[in-house]
Amino acid sequence: MNAATAHKPTTKGEDTRSAILAAAVEQASVGGFESLTIGTLAEKTGMSKSGLFAHFGSKLDLQMAALDEAARQFTEAVFLPAMKAPRGLKRLRALFEGWISWPQRASMPGGCPIDAAGREYQHQRGHPMHDAVLDRQRTLDRELAKTVLLAVEAGELAKGLDPRQVAFELLGIIFAFYRTELVLGSAEASERARASFDRLVEAYRA
Repeated sequence: MNAATAHKPTTKGEDTRSAILAAAVEQASVGGFESLTIGTLAEKTGMSKSGLFAHFGSKLDLQMAALDEAARQFTEAVFLPAMKAPRGLKRLRALFEGWISWPQRASMPGGCPIDAAGREYQHQRGHPMHDAVLDRQRTLDRELAKTVLLAVEAGELAKGLDPRQVAFELLGIIFAFYRTELVLGSAEASERARASFDRLVEAYRA
């Protein structure tokens, strides 16, 4: 990407689409992706239904676009900042910290919309959203396992460990945090999640 492309001004239509998708992701966080319709978004954004149809021709188009936007926001707020940390445990910790704090930082009142979508479409095989959510979650799993592997290569985690197993256990802590946050509140859930992360790292340390 050259400098001219990077600083290309957005059009009014692009700005409107971005505003719609921001509202859609926020709503999906609370009510799920099935709550997204042209009608509900028109009411939420103050736009006409015909105006929304100009950007999204169907409910499924809107849901897919909202899922892509949630993934983009997650990448921008969690993965990209973590990649600036040195390879190894510092990067793994930065990824973990960004992951558990993202919904609150992003003002997602219902928690992580991608996590919610996984539960929402878990048993709806054949639904386009099921496959789309699964594809994005598999990508997250692979990237987390890669980050674990880099910590092994940096000599900070033990050689011979299974990166996918460590990633599995880390995801267990993250998803437990999301659930516990609702029950115990953010402060206690964060404290317990960080303590679990520290114990996991010690168990696999080189």
